[in-house]
Amino acid sequence: MIAFLRSALFALVFYSGTVVAVLSAFPLAIAGSRALRRHAKIWGWFHRLCCRYILGIRTRIEGDVPSGPYLFAAKHQSMYETLDVLVIIDDPAVVLKRELADLPLWGQVAKRAGVIPVDRSGSAIALRRMMRAAIAAREAGRSILIFPEGTRVIPGDQPSLQAGFAGLYKQLKIPVVPVALNSGLVWPRRSFVKRPGVVTMRFGEPIPPGLPRAEIEARVHAAINALERDPA
Repeated sequence: MIAFLRSALFALVFYSGTVVAVLSAFPLAIAGSRALRRHAKIWGWFHRLCCRYILGIRTRIEGDVPSGPYLFAAKHQSMYETLDVLVIIDDPAVVLKRELADLPLWGQVAKRAGVIPVDRSGSAIALRRMMRAAIAAREAGRSILIFPEGTRVIPGDQPSLQAGFAGLYKQLKIPVVPVALNSGLVWPRRSFVKRPGVVTMRFGEPIPPGLPRAEIEARVHAAINALERDPA
């Protein structure tokens, strides 16, 4: 019951604040994408504070978080990490599913801020569009964040990497930083109720560009699933 009440209070506070954040972002669009990205970082901090003081969830960072441009490849178990990375990684261009980028109001702001929408149908046109946006972000000195398994999974699941990751790795020619995490233990997939606890984000050693597809996929898959094997 306590967890339910805390989750309900979090939903009330965070989503009310998010409405204010989205509406206040429109005037910032005049100032350009950089101003919007600073605004998004503040939103990320707001999310972190709500999680910490309402839900009792905090983040523990393991490893070094380098400044860009890097290709960050992260495990995806909940909404938690999609917002907390805005605080942890310096100015990331986040690859997210097109359905989110097409949401009214929020989607317009997100695209103006420089997110990289991807159509999960995997069409050639969609992949080329994603590549162009990612290259533009790299040329601007930004890192790119992708969830290479393609969707949220429950703790223990280790699906294969989607084809878009290998394409980005080949085209961008920048090091990959794998990120393992275990947010699903406290923020279960498709569950309203969240539980207090610590989310570990383990940043691995950068993997150099130019490796064969099979090797880079194997190394990244193993690294982002490291907490499934070694939770300590």
